[in-house]
Amino acid sequence: MPIARPLRPVALSALLLAGALSLTACGGGGQGQGEAAATGKGAKGEAAGYPRTVENCGQQVRIDAPPSRAVSLNQGTTEIMLSLGLADRMAGTATWTDPLMKGLEKANAEVPRIAENNPSFEKVLDTEPDFVASSFLSTLGKGGVATREQFEKLGVPTYISPADCTKNDKTVGTDGARSTPLAMESIYGEVRDLAEVFGVEERGEKVVAGLEARMAKATAGLDAAKTGKVTLLYWFANSDSPYMAGCCGAPGIITDAVGAKNVFDDTHDEWPQINWETVADRDPDFLVIGDLTRKSQTAETAAKKIQFLESNPVTKEMDAVRNKRYVLLSGQAMNPSIRTVEGVEKVAAALRSYAPAK
Repeated sequence: MPIARPLRPVALSALLLAGALSLTACGGGGQGQGEAAATGKGAKGEAAGYPRTVENCGQQVRIDAPPSRAVSLNQGTTEIMLSLGLADRMAGTATWTDPLMKGLEKANAEVPRIAENNPSFEKVLDTEPDFVASSFLSTLGKGGVATREQFEKLGVPTYISPADCTKNDKTVGTDGARSTPLAMESIYGEVRDLAEVFGVEERGEKVVAGLEARMAKATAGLDAAKTGKVTLLYWFANSDSPYMAGCCGAPGIITDAVGAKNVFDDTHDEWPQINWETVADRDPDFLVIGDLTRKSQTAETAAKKIQFLESNPVTKEMDAVRNKRYVLLSGQAMNPSIRTVEGVEKVAAALRSYAPAK
């Protein structure tokens, strides 16, 4: 559920930005050749192993040198970059929904936060970026920060999380739908792509290996006969017209990993808005609740959501509400990101201590 605001006119000075990198619509360029490529220089002063090309959302993104002034427009991509040890190559971050992932505080303190939500195009250009990444198509689309084409004209390559490019409906302003369930491999692929862009492939493999180990540990020994009977509902935000998870996004990864069932797995929409009467009728065993710090929707925090659930006449008699079976997740864990593993860990822990009625 990305937040967008209208574009403002580009400042004249911003148009003078000279990009050392370029986004091209054709292939070409060498592929990544290891972490040493980020610092080695060729005979003419080029970085060894560059230029290289990364395929992204139907485009070929050409990188002429390791980025040194990257801007991340969404928290998901920011946390991947920080996890890859790239704080010293980042010129800014934007669009935050949650507290920072634990362990990244020191690195994040080194990077300017240029906006809490979508920044203006000029604000991004003021950082003199040589690479721009986002988690959502809407961030780099009409009505977002700017289009990929606008950055391309200034010689700045862009990258969008692959998970957002596999939706059926890529219309900006919608959450889209999926005919094919999202898998962790898409998130691992984003980590590897960004590691290749910056020439730190070995770090990328270490991050992926760590995520895989956490997934295995979280789900080890779960009793499929027990968890298969447990039903879940994921509520991201908004108490008036609540956004609930459909079958096949990041919540689908969590549900499949723990062997449970999403009560709204009959919809392929990413985050359909569903009325409370229908929610109460599905009556899930657990409510997985987004605990957000942003202020763009009603009932953003988990506390506000629980207050609503326990006072609303339609929802207060739900089994999960009466028994306070809540699992609180960050917004990042409910969107495709490296934090989705955190969602698997928390939901799995809740299910281990739950004995469903026969």
